[in-house]
Amino acid sequence: MNLRFPVLVTAALALAAHSSLVSSSLAQAQSPREWPSPPADPPQGGRGGSTFSLDTLFNALKIAPDEATAKAIEDRIWAIWISSGSDTCNLLMSRVKDATDDRDYDFAIKLLDAIVTIKPDYVEAWNRRATLRYIKHDYGLALADIREVLAREPRHFGALAGLGLILQDIGDDKHALQAYQAALAIDPHLRNLSDIVKTLREKVEGRDI
Repeated sequence: MNLRFPVLVTAALALAAHSSLVSSSLAQAQSPREWPSPPADPPQGGRGGSTFSLDTLFNALKIAPDEATAKAIEDRIWAIWISSGSDTCNLLMSRVKDATDDRDYDFAIKLLDAIVTIKPDYVEAWNRRATLRYIKHDYGLALADIREVLAREPRHFGALAGLGLILQDIGDDKHALQAYQAALAIDPHLRNLSDIVKTLREKVEGRDI
């Protein structure tokens, strides 16, 4: 599936900025659905220490025979993504986790602001901030962060699934479906996503699009 997601995110940002769909969906919003996130205890290694490259891991992920195997590969990918290569950023990210666990999302976001300033190519800081902004229903800002993630790592299945969540919430089911399908093309075993895609496909294909 050859989708130009930076363009899609830009269009979604425009929709979030100018459409009343956002305010109406926020008024009706339920608890946020699950955004794929790193494992609580990722395998040791990470960037520079892993014996497998991201390319190798992503190729293996596509052909993983079962969920357990896919989860082990996902965890290795996350381990590389969350390794910043900076002791300062790693310390700040640990504080982000603590603040998030305490539901102090504003403080966590401020920490992430500092991290992306220190290390703007650190993909996981952008993704974590997008996740927190999604939880806070700051959809426009979350989409801006997703654009930064996908510009640096187009295979980031967590960000693609998050993009689908936001697009679905703002009423763009057609492009939400495309985002979910792109995430599944990268990681066919993403939990619960196949069922969401099946339901959404039936909804979208029943419309005149």
